[in-house]
Amino acid sequence: MTTLDLITAILSFLFTLLIFSYLIGDNPLFRIAVYIFVGVSSGYIAAIAWWQVIWPRLIQPLISAMLTGSLLEKGLIFVPLLGAVLILMKASPRLAGMSRGVMAFLVGVGAAVTIAGAVMGTLIPQVMGTINSFDLASASARNISLIEVIFNGAFVLAGTIFTLTYFHFGARAKVDGSTRRNGLIEISAWAGRIFIGITLGTVFAGVYAAALTALIERIMSLFNFLGNFL
Repeated sequence: MTTLDLITAILSFLFTLLIFSYLIGDNPLFRIAVYIFVGVSSGYIAAIAWWQVIWPRLIQPLISAMLTGSLLEKGLIFVPLLGAVLILMKASPRLAGMSRGVMAFLVGVGAAVTIAGAVMGTLIPQVMGTINSFDLASASARNISLIEVIFNGAFVLAGTIFTLTYFHFGARAKVDGSTRRNGLIEISAWAGRIFIGITLGTVFAGVYAAALTALIERIMSLFNFLGNFL
């Protein structure tokens, strides 16, 4: 074991013990480990932001445009620089209003990207997956019987429809002033709740299994360190 490996193993051992100290309650040792973790993570994110975003996408193009670029290039590179300066105005309560336009632009672009990603990456693949579950040619190539194809396809289709129906919040006002969805929608939403519960349970089981695996790995690392050190 080299000196660097020994130092790394000792630090890993100590921080594992500091985190495990939370089992006896919140204490200064656990807080020290958390503060160090947050500080190191913040420093790492700041370094990544500087070397992969700010420097190559703002500072370098600005220097290049100012030295050898045309007047149009200088004007175009001035736009993101102005936006960055306006965002920094949020640090002052008096000047925070100057950044509203830039923040509105960023939020709008972010919302558009999120919606497009949800549609292209989730909704459309789910629809195509539901359609492909009835693909008899593909099922025949995999030696899947017709009854199994129909059952699997119907189950996937029902899960998709019922889950989407659960998020249908349209309702009509009744005479007494209360609102209630259509009876068929209510039944479909109830079935969708079952599918959502199954999905969340599966996700929780996966997260729990991953956490348990990480716990076992940390405990084994403690025993391995003690064995190698002694």
